[in-house]
Amino acid sequence: MSITLELADQHDIDELGRLRLAYLISDFGGITDEQRASLECELPSYLRMHMGKDLLVYVARDTDDSGATEIVSCAWLLCIEKPPSPRFPHGRSGILFNVYTKEERRHQGLASAVMRHLIEGARERQLDVVELNATDDGYPLYCSLGFLDDSSTHKAMRMVL
Repeated sequence: MSITLELADQHDIDELGRLRLAYLISDFGGITDEQRASLECELPSYLRMHMGKDLLVYVARDTDDSGATEIVSCAWLLCIEKPPSPRFPHGRSGILFNVYTKEERRHQGLASAVMRHLIEGARERQLDVVELNATDDGYPLYCSLGFLDDSSTHKAMRMVL
């Protein structure tokens, strides 16, 4: 086994779709057949349109002795540009999501390695901040990498349309 850290590309779309579904099933405790069908239909076109542009998917790829490869861990970074402000002097930020390691490969440092690679990529792209919503399981990892609890005076809100 040999692990490489890299950015995913268009050749990885099918595998990334499967990993996204596995992440969502784990995060939501399951999804309906209708939700699965919708995601399987929508994800490939979304990835083709955004990957390598405003969506960067960092992966740990395992290559076995025969040369076969598989993505064993991933983290998705959606890059956003907005007008500069005191909080975003370059006007560039990132939203981190879908940090996922295959169950049989957890607790081997893969998510940490992928996250370090992602953070370096975010710095190279001059992102001002990377934001995330941490699960209880992921929280210690993010803290160990330097992420801090958001102490904004603003309240996070959303409207479901």
